[in-house]
Amino acid sequence: MSMPEEFERAVEDGLRLAKRIAVVPPKLMTDMEKSVQSLLPSAPMVFAVIDDPRIVDNPDVPSYQPHVHGRCQPSALIPLQMNGVTLEVDCFLDTAFVTVSGSWRVHCVMVSRSCDCRIAIPMGDQGSILGIEVQVPGISYRTELTAEDESKGIENIAKPEDGGLLKHNIFTLTVPQVDGGSNLSIKARWSQKLFYHDGQFTLTIPYSFPEFVTPAGMKICKTEKILLNANAFPEIAVFCTETSHPLKKLQHESGKLSFSYESDVPRWSSSDFKFTYSISPRQICGGILLQSPGVLDTDQRKMFCFFMYPGEQQIRKFFRKELVFVVDISESMHGKALESAKEALLSCLGKLDPQDMFSVIAFNDDIHPFRSTLEPATAESIGLVTEWMNTIVVAGGGTNILPPLNKALEILSKSRDSVRSIILMTDGAVEDERTICDVIQKQLKDQKTISPRIHTFGIGSFCNHYFLRMLAMVGKGQYDAAFDPNSIEERIEQLFARISSIVLTDITFGLHDHDLDLEVYPSRVPDLSSQSPLIVSGKYRGKFPANVNVRGLLPDMNNFSLDLMVQESNDTLLNKVVVKQQIDTLTAQVWFSKSKELEEKIVNLSVQNAMVSEYSRMAMIATEKETAKAGSTLHKASKKKNVHKKEPKHKKKVLLQSLGVGFGNITATVDNIPLGCCDTKHHEAAEALAEATSNCCEKLGDFLCCMCCIRACSRMNDQCAIAVAQLCGAMACLGCYFCCSEDDE
Repeated sequence: MSMPEEFERAVEDGLRLAKRIAVVPPKLMTDMEKSVQSLLPSAPMVFAVIDDPRIVDNPDVPSYQPHVHGRCQPSALIPLQMNGVTLEVDCFLDTAFVTVSGSWRVHCVMVSRSCDCRIAIPMGDQGSILGIEVQVPGISYRTELTAEDESKGIENIAKPEDGGLLKHNIFTLTVPQVDGGSNLSIKARWSQKLFYHDGQFTLTIPYSFPEFVTPAGMKICKTEKILLNANAFPEIAVFCTETSHPLKKLQHESGKLSFSYESDVPRWSSSDFKFTYSISPRQICGGILLQSPGVLDTDQRKMFCFFMYPGEQQIRKFFRKELVFVVDISESMHGKALESAKEALLSCLGKLDPQDMFSVIAFNDDIHPFRSTLEPATAESIGLVTEWMNTIVVAGGGTNILPPLNKALEILSKSRDSVRSIILMTDGAVEDERTICDVIQKQLKDQKTISPRIHTFGIGSFCNHYFLRMLAMVGKGQYDAAFDPNSIEERIEQLFARISSIVLTDITFGLHDHDLDLEVYPSRVPDLSSQSPLIVSGKYRGKFPANVNVRGLLPDMNNFSLDLMVQESNDTLLNKVVVKQQIDTLTAQVWFSKSKELEEKIVNLSVQNAMVSEYSRMAMIATEKETAKAGSTLHKASKKKNVHKKEPKHKKKVLLQSLGVGFGNITATVDNIPLGCCDTKHHEAAEALAEATSNCCEKLGDFLCCMCCIRACSRMNDQCAIAVAQLCGAMACLGCYFCCSEDDE
């Protein structure tokens, strides 16, 4: 069972326990409702971790509770009631920075007892946790990032369920031993991407609170606040077009919008917070922002951020498209992953124009092309490829990526007047990934016309996402991923929408004409799509020009030229927007080059900007401040004032699980472990068991007697448990019989 499934089962058990003290018992979902609605958090929530069900009671008015036996294995999770919440959002360019502050009460544990409290923070698209601060009576907690090397000296390491990613977009953190009836004040910060479509940015934040987190009783004041700021660029007008919650406009000036909302509500928000705003330019526009380094920044070079907006789609022409889909059909893609990929591929083909050309290559150990040449995207061709995919494209075999990429480049080699694209979809990691990048990079350099774009899509956590990111950078393409089987189809279609709506290609900007020491991320500028703004950042030394000329190629094959204004920026959010891009780009380069110097640069960027990376770890720091009343030994003056003596603060650091996606799992790929079957940790445990069995049979018992075995036994149903107990009893009786027989002899 995966961690999300275990979490949902624990919440279900917690809701059953909560019925003992609730004035209005929480409604449990039926099996049909469970298949549609999840018990995973859909808004920031806090749960009481219950091991001993005897502690569950109303802390204000203790009531008679039927005696219960045993313990909850695994622990039950009771959702805590929320007293108040404030949502603050700052949108800058294509990124939103979200802060949620709230207060929760341990309403389900008697005053004389305590329990752990688990915080769950669901984040929006491509969310990345920035930090959490928690205040409980007598102690405070906060998170901070530390270098991976420095974290090796920390002895206290949290279990996976106590701190880390429950899913790729749900962060959890456990606060230990909070007294019943206490309040927790929590502030959580994260960043997420804005969705861009046809000149509009859309922000969606998980903000749907279930009914059972609303405190019982109408007299309890429940205050909800929302503050929102949207910043596009000083020279670009911004207009609000849609909002899910009633917001009041505070400010509307060139390039900026501000809104607020505050109200006492009978119940908390039952829908996600959604805000859409448009930018006015009809044509391609952009700008360049400069920012000086901070005092604590180890790199004292100045930073620049170059961005372009594509304008409105209605007046845009797009390049004629020639695409080759390269789809992994290895055994690990069996089931939901392959079916979703096939559905998404057919949906994408249905959106092509008849003059567009396409082909499909399925691969495992061998390559299986639909055609050796490009086919027009007519209804007849799409019907044929649909039939071919339903009969030929079946999961099986291993993973070999380079041959299908070479075949795709061969198919596209005869085209000249179009944007040629390869879309690689895979869920596996292979041993020759660096060789693949080298080979593809050399082939693309030999192209005399517009080189083919290589776009990559990673499925699950076993593929090497940094290899895919590096391959996309080499091919001036785009990278995307889906870690959840249910999001594969949506993510692929979003990637295809960006790929198929290119409005400007071969983009260059004239910074190299000036005497500047430049470092650019990414080094190869990708194309501008009508479905996504283009952002390129970097560091520089020297005098930056007042205007920068940007050049490119339009769909009608005419040259494009635009002078961009350069402005100084003091907005601290600008640095956080580009740091995420720089860390991801540098990490792909570190994987490719194995450069320790770049690795150190990533660590500095990560720690200084509280941005998660593969080479840093998040730790939770507990700070306790003890006070003691003045005693008889104090001076008389101190006695009269009844002063308190402040003791030194006691700090304790606990290291959380890694929040990175890792660099792939070749062993899991070779073993064809499918997406959603088990996570990496379970797979590593299986490897350890296999190794123990092959090396020495005596070690087998050590693995069979571990907590994994105990947890497995705790999930048995009643009939199975009775059968196992009877079997154990029979074996014990049999052992006694043999023992007595030996004594008689």
